[in-house]
Amino acid sequence: MVESKEKTNKNKEVDLFGDDLEMEEGEQSFSELFESSIKELNVGDVVEGTIVQINPDTVVVDVGYKSEGIIPLSELADESGEVNVEVGDKLDVLFERRENENGLIGLSKEKADRQKIWNGLEEDAVVEGRIVNRIKGGLSVDIGVTAFLPGSQVDLRPVRNLDKLLGESFDFKIIKLNKRRGNIVLSRRVLLEEQRESQRKDTLDTLAEGQEVEGQVKNLTDYGAFIDLGGIDGLLHITDMSWGRVAHPSDVLAVGDKINVKVLKFDQEKERVSLGLKQMIPDPWLNVADKYPVGARVNGKVVSLTDYGAFVELNEGVEGLIHVSEMSWTKRIKHPNKLLSVGDEIETVVLALDTPSRRISLGLKQIERNPWEVIGEKFPIGTIIEGQVKNITDFGIFVGVDEGIDGLVHISDLSWTKRIKHPSEIYKKGDLVKAVVLNIDQDNERFSLGVKQLAADPWQTITTRYAPGTLITGKVTSVTDFGIFLEVEEGIEGLIHVSEISKEKIDTPKDFATVGDSLEAVVLHVDTNERKIALSIKSLARQKEKAEVDEFMGAQKNATSSLGDLLQGALNKAGDSDEE
Repeated sequence: MVESKEKTNKNKEVDLFGDDLEMEEGEQSFSELFESSIKELNVGDVVEGTIVQINPDTVVVDVGYKSEGIIPLSELADESGEVNVEVGDKLDVLFERRENENGLIGLSKEKADRQKIWNGLEEDAVVEGRIVNRIKGGLSVDIGVTAFLPGSQVDLRPVRNLDKLLGESFDFKIIKLNKRRGNIVLSRRVLLEEQRESQRKDTLDTLAEGQEVEGQVKNLTDYGAFIDLGGIDGLLHITDMSWGRVAHPSDVLAVGDKINVKVLKFDQEKERVSLGLKQMIPDPWLNVADKYPVGARVNGKVVSLTDYGAFVELNEGVEGLIHVSEMSWTKRIKHPNKLLSVGDEIETVVLALDTPSRRISLGLKQIERNPWEVIGEKFPIGTIIEGQVKNITDFGIFVGVDEGIDGLVHISDLSWTKRIKHPSEIYKKGDLVKAVVLNIDQDNERFSLGVKQLAADPWQTITTRYAPGTLITGKVTSVTDFGIFLEVEEGIEGLIHVSEISKEKIDTPKDFATVGDSLEAVVLHVDTNERKIALSIKSLARQKEKAEVDEFMGAQKNATSSLGDLLQGALNKAGDSDEE
């Protein structure tokens, strides 16, 4: 423990004389001399002291007071935490308190340093500081003493993430100072505004159209980016960012990026600047005709899909359109996303080029040979094919012939004889069907098939089976106002016209027969071209009557002949008797 100077000196006085001695009158005692040499200190004073002893955790400092003081060794550490002091070193300390129970005064180097800093501070002064902490409403800054930096004074624009500034050092201006309360308010924004104003004047004096300048991305919007050129902002419109497609400025730039741009327009009075980024490189459309001639195969990346097609980037700033109709020879593509996805790398063929309009038409299906050009070789007319029913419509069925190619069997080509109201009466999707190739129209991409052609047309031989006068028996299939339809054989009908039903007048055929009745009639006429058979019940009746008359007359004739023969025989017999 360090003893006070007063005790030490008193002991020395006793040791020197052996006992208490009275001083001669007019002479000062040693203690009085000592007292007169002691500095008068007040709490809060900053004084110079000398290190007289270094302990493991403290140092003893003599400030010229009647007692010495101690300072924690930690207060003497530098930024790296090391303590480099020696006995005899001078330092300024703050007198905190008078002697404690151990006879030592309270000293502080840290508070002395802060006090000196406070004494040197004034409003509007520029100080350097380090941001050390985030607090409510802003940041805490170490400028030797703790100061407050409001969030609104951090930068020219609000900073969303203040944490990223922790540990950073900047210059600040003191905008408020209250030494009594110990409050300091700083601003970095004020300095930046002053700097910006100075830069703005310099920029306005040197800026010119066509000039290439460096700037920093300050803000992004949906329509472009604002670039800080040095105290003045210029607008880089989204259309001037790239020769290619840009969905949003954030796809190309980020706030804080430093970029080189070209001044497109400059209005010095209004301080408006239009900038261009794509103008920093040559227009890629200048050599498109040489690089992408019509008919060439080119590779590209799908960058956008629409209802009508897909846009393919062939090179930065050069895009072509594959119309939905040019995607497949055979498939009906409702939307390009059924075949392509954004980001796909594909090969296409240049179909057309319009350089002034910056348009390139591309084809995807042209990469492969048109299957309609070879389908005729693969399936010549008359070929019998077998395929699944892919679709059924009112007018026929579509049958799968080859990959992506369907053939149509028209409803009229389903049967020679049956009356088919709708193909669904016979077929359903997925049914296997055999058919004959009737026709191939490559230009219109139509493939015609026939099912009935698998068998011979029964109407071609019907005259040999139903010659005029032939008696037939059939069922009534329909009764109309103009006659009765009678099924002659399966799928073949004949018409008994109302005039051929009876000799007697009939108001309506419905009074004569109903559907399902079995009737007899004779064939009047067969028209193979019109596929019609005329039948008659009335003629059948006349035939029957004539047959009955003929039969009766034949019987009468036979009877007369027999009587004559008897008489003649009798006469001949009588003549023979007379001769005898």
